[in-house]
Amino acid sequence: MNCKCFGASVVERKRGTSSHTGHDFDGNLPENVRDFSYNELRSATNNFHASNKIGRGGFGIVYKGTLKNGKQVAVKTLSARSKQGVREFLNEINTISNVRHPNLVELLGCCVQGADRILVYEYAENNSLDRALLGAKNNTIKLDWEKRKAICLGTARGLTFLHEELVPRIVHRDIKASNILLDRDLNAKIGDFGLAKLFPDNITHISTRIAGTTGYLAPEYALGGQLTMRADVYSFGVLILEVVSGRSSAKENWGGTEKFLLEWAWQLHEEGRLLELIDPELGEFPDDEVLRYMKVAFFCTQAASSRRPLMSQVVEMLSRNIKLNEKQLTAPGFFNKSGGLGGPSSSKKSSADSTSYQMSSVPDSITQITPR
Repeated sequence: MNCKCFGASVVERKRGTSSHTGHDFDGNLPENVRDFSYNELRSATNNFHASNKIGRGGFGIVYKGTLKNGKQVAVKTLSARSKQGVREFLNEINTISNVRHPNLVELLGCCVQGADRILVYEYAENNSLDRALLGAKNNTIKLDWEKRKAICLGTARGLTFLHEELVPRIVHRDIKASNILLDRDLNAKIGDFGLAKLFPDNITHISTRIAGTTGYLAPEYALGGQLTMRADVYSFGVLILEVVSGRSSAKENWGGTEKFLLEWAWQLHEEGRLLELIDPELGEFPDDEVLRYMKVAFFCTQAASSRRPLMSQVVEMLSRNIKLNEKQLTAPGFFNKSGGLGGPSSSKKSSADSTSYQMSSVPDSITQITPR
């Protein structure tokens, strides 16, 4: 649960300049969402003290808080001046107010008071996977293979619930290491539903504005804004590679060249050197199982979304020692920082400016995308 900039209205309240005392929320909150007062959350976070900050990104800051009954919570503030932030706030409440699953972060309540908009979630004692996996090397959390495997499986089960068990279904749109939280026992919980979209049963895809994180974007979504459940599957595949390698997908310098993690992993696979991708901090691990997880990641990141498995199939491939049909694997697709679509093999750059798109050189049947 990450956010981007501190809400101006919260700062004003800390200075005592805001005169808002009542709620002015257009519409009723869902029945199971608790309506917290601003003062209650200010007290819980010690006046939003910097020492309680546990996250930053999207649209505000996340603080650790302790309620009067001793319950610890995560308090996510939103920027009141951002129209997009308000929209994300309302979307997040409506999307997950009735969603309950062991691998999803639970929304406990919110505060809509004057210009302040704050979400209150269950607290994850071990913060995010991003911090545990990619943070400082002196991190006290040691993720051996069994823990990493459980995190992958937990995340996959959470996504299966969103995609295949809920009505209407939900596509998250921002699956990444910083949005996977870890509780006291290092169980994975998917958080931050601000970008999530609902999918009625009669809808196969949605044309929407592109939102998400570089390095995790599915090619058909990055190019044409065509959003399906398979965009989350793609992001999850990238996440597996991060978990196995202990490296960030957003960097472009793997193998001494400007390659994303996915691109570099596929090159190692083609060269028969895939074990070189494994995090040296992992310790002992079963070669066959770790290799299977990385190959599942390649199935999830196929350039053509139709080639990607359903999340329930992913859970099956990860949880059972089964032989994968590697003959069905083709080169994955990826979206680079310059706004281009590429593939692991060489590709011809567009003659347009740096925001133009370029197609991978892998076969058209794999990379064919329907423009928006």
